[in-house]
Amino acid sequence: MFEDLDNADELPEPIADRYVVFSHGSEGEPWGKKITALAHIARAEGFEVKSVDYRGVSDPRKRVTMLTDFCANLQGDLVLVGSSLGAYVAAAAAPLLHCYGLFLIAPAFYVPGIPELRKGSIDCPISVVHGWRDEVVPLQNALRFASEYRARLHIVDGDHQLHEQMRFIRSFFEYFLLELDLPRLTER
Repeated sequence: MFEDLDNADELPEPIADRYVVFSHGSEGEPWGKKITALAHIARAEGFEVKSVDYRGVSDPRKRVTMLTDFCANLQGDLVLVGSSLGAYVAAAAAPLLHCYGLFLIAPAFYVPGIPELRKGSIDCPISVVHGWRDEVVPLQNALRFASEYRARLHIVDGDHQLHEQMRFIRSFFEYFLLELDLPRLTER
């Protein structure tokens, strides 16, 4: 059900108690193109990376339970990353897991069949990437979420998959992880 990153020995050892856990979309897989690209960045920044395998599970609530169960024993800084339905799952689980940060790609918010998030429940830094030409989740949904949660929103010229924008998404993610550590660095 859960997989670790292939070729992890090529990257530096993670710093203890720092995790990035990925949640793929409804038609994705645990180590698809986006997750693999972002996992390398997370490892380079000292995070241990994990990815939940939701294949065959379409119910958003069951996916949230799977994610919270998996993360329940992870102690330390937890960053959740999700794409599409996986972004919804990560956002719904974030308050239950007291996340350190939340990075969402083309999040499936305010769409039929997916429950609404409890208003104001997320209390960590949030960054959202969404495509101007998203044919699955309208851009207005990302704008609404970013406004309600005061999230940083990056809008790129892409469709729902955003594969052609991976260079930008990698840069946004790296900056997001670095920015999470800024308060710690300035306290020294």
